[in-house]
Amino acid sequence: MEATEARILAVYRDTIAPLYRYVSRNSCGDRALAEDVTQEAWLRAVREWRRTGAPDEPLAWLTTVARNLLASYYRRRRPLSLDAVSPADVLAAFDTGRAAESAELTAVVCRALARLPGAQAQLLEAFHFDDRRMSHIARASGISERAVEGRLRRARERLRRELESMLKIRGGNRWTLR
Repeated sequence: MEATEARILAVYRDTIAPLYRYVSRNSCGDRALAEDVTQEAWLRAVREWRRTGAPDEPLAWLTTVARNLLASYYRRRRPLSLDAVSPADVLAAFDTGRAAESAELTAVVCRALARLPGAQAQLLEAFHFDDRRMSHIARASGISERAVEGRLRRARERLRRELESMLKIRGGNRWTLR
């Protein structure tokens, strides 16, 4: 086995579990989708890395590819209708950790997160899904807690705008996901 193949295999062993966890969190409970996206991200990695070598941050590379694959998947999905749910309801459920109580809310949040810039989506995921404290995020990012607070506020605002653009009112209190 040549050096590149050995390096790719070592990276695979180190990254497959965290990559699958990331994709699982963002696939709205769809295990088949999580497996397909993880597999496709790795297939693309092997093709690319055989030509160019593994990047310095392979998990970041794989996560970006997986995120783009999920975003493409959610853009192609057919509309989901929600009865009496507004963007504010979805955001409130997301902020309080209740989004996972409803398959519809989970799907809407996942789609909206997939439409955000990578850094904002990762920040929201770290804070809300991974339950990481601002101090931990600040240390890991090399920025102040105040900067994390500001970025988190802007990410939530962007998420709100994405939800509003995704949810369109249709008579009375009915919202339809576009």
